[in-house]
Amino acid sequence: MSFITARAREAFDSRMADSTVYMPGIVLSSVMFQHLNTDSDAEGFILGESKEEEKRAITDSTNDHVYFEHTIHVQKHLPCNRLNKFYNGAGEVDMVVLRKMMPDNRQDHLIGWYRQRRNTEQRMTLRERLVHENLKNAVANPDLIFLLLTPSEVTSACSTHETEFATFRSLNRRFHNVPVVVSNLGSLEDVVYRTSYAPCSSAGYHRVVQKHKSKFFSPDDTQREVMEINKMNSSMQAELQKECKKVEKSEQEVQTLRAQLTALRKLISKKKSLIPEKDVLRPSIRENLLLENSLKSLFPHSPLFQTQTLTLHGVPVAESLPPHPTTPCPHVDPEP
Repeated sequence: MSFITARAREAFDSRMADSTVYMPGIVLSSVMFQHLNTDSDAEGFILGESKEEEKRAITDSTNDHVYFEHTIHVQKHLPCNRLNKFYNGAGEVDMVVLRKMMPDNRQDHLIGWYRQRRNTEQRMTLRERLVHENLKNAVANPDLIFLLLTPSEVTSACSTHETEFATFRSLNRRFHNVPVVVSNLGSLEDVVYRTSYAPCSSAGYHRVVQKHKSKFFSPDDTQREVMEINKMNSSMQAELQKECKKVEKSEQEVQTLRAQLTALRKLISKKKSLIPEKDVLRPSIRENLLLENSLKSLFPHSPLFQTQTLTLHGVPVAESLPPHPTTPCPHVDPEP
């Protein structure tokens, strides 16, 4: 008998360690929005469903491995209009008020409660621990959770706030932290969509759901739009794979062209190094030939165009000038 009790305790402890709380982002943001619109702390109930599964795994090392998975799915929250509404100063729960607050007087969808405190530590107080234990015994739910939110101001102008949140469960009157997974649109999977929701006592809600249910659900209660979105997602992934292959091919072509260009540059550099230096030097090219010819025709006897030698003062020195053409003087006979 002691062996069975020890194994049951070990299994329960492992189930406690594998517990996970799944909370939609819209529910968490709604709870934070409610707290920011109140002047004091806020509290309320958490509705949803809890599921426990026993799984058996067979591997090469172990023939039989049994483990528990406990998941808690948060679906909505039910705020209280004031603090200490369903319990008194001693932490005792008022079942009359609790039944009135529950939808359709049903408590099977109550999976926990929450409290928001400003500028405090992320730690449960003695009263919160006492209220949690009394509420757990009142609703006969040993897996009841407590969600604690502690917002604080980051800047002095109160323009930026941050909110820390954590979930706790009690085991043998000792509280343990339970991981919380916030499901957003970017991380949704097929198992995240919930087909069953916590009850609502509003008649208008039921009328709206029945009116539009055929647009989103098939006759067998399968979600129609989710299947279409999954098909579109598969088609989009296929197109992305095609584009990725095209980009990869173009990148490979660019790398090949770069390698060829580098090889050509090396070949050109090698050929330049083999050419003699005297062949590399090109004779100086005289520029402005038309201007030089024009100046020579206008000033044919100018020393500037007859020599390339200059004095210290920059005066050109004629080297060899051709003789000036002289006009022969007419022959004049002397007078007798």
